[in-house]
Amino acid sequence: MEFVIEQGKQPHQECSTLLLPALSIGNVGQLAVDLLVSSMKAERIGYLDDPFVLPCVGNDAYGPIPCGDLALPLEAYESAFSRVALLQQRSPVVKGRMVEFAKNLANFAAASGKKHVVLLSSLDFGKWQKIDMSSGPQIYYLSSINPDGRDDNCEQLGWKRLQEYNPAQRCWKYLSMLAEGNTMLESNLPFEDELEDEDYYPSLPFAALFSCLKAKGLKVTCLLCYCSEGDNIQDAFHLAEAACRLLGLNPNAFPGNGSGGWVIPFSWHTVYGPPPDMSIF
Repeated sequence: MEFVIEQGKQPHQECSTLLLPALSIGNVGQLAVDLLVSSMKAERIGYLDDPFVLPCVGNDAYGPIPCGDLALPLEAYESAFSRVALLQQRSPVVKGRMVEFAKNLANFAAASGKKHVVLLSSLDFGKWQKIDMSSGPQIYYLSSINPDGRDDNCEQLGWKRLQEYNPAQRCWKYLSMLAEGNTMLESNLPFEDELEDEDYYPSLPFAALFSCLKAKGLKVTCLLCYCSEGDNIQDAFHLAEAACRLLGLNPNAFPGNGSGGWVIPFSWHTVYGPPPDMSIF
């Protein structure tokens, strides 16, 4: 993985927290990062080039006026005001190469002096075993602080540990061994059509990223929410607000904020098309 710094830019050493999405259902993690980049007025300082990320190119996601800036697969941003670095991923990883990508990203994070990595991702609502909507949408977390994934700070914020995390389970254990550079016979890992319900969570991108970042000795916190495909804008707000609470940030203090505390990315204006013509109802 190569980090290319934009001309005239320089990373800030005080931005030791890295926040990034793990691609999953509904693209909620990516939407949340877009919202945070826009609201923090974060500055793009460069981009990453990795052989395991599919190429893509698009228009600038944040500015209303075309200025010649292109959106690339892996973009690095920093908010010196919030002391947070952000990484936006706009295209998926090549099938079967998620662990290699996660290792590359973990090496980059460690080499660039990051101390805490926050992963934002989503889970399939159809896999939710114990549904509890009594207090509204729930945030689930997974932390590298303790072997069982528990974090007292996250508990105090009212979030629930991802109960399905079991480091002794076969796929979680396999990920951990790969992340640590140990070898294991492929026959010990089930084929895709043999995966059971308990294998769903460790098969997701956030699990590979969590395992590889943890293996590098970094503090890792995953913030997760359940959702379905469709308009997940509200889920993105929910996840972005959780990230701010975790990092002790106040959205109302972000520079350039309008009313409501958030700056909606310009690219969101047409992300789901125009609203329906109500006269047809």
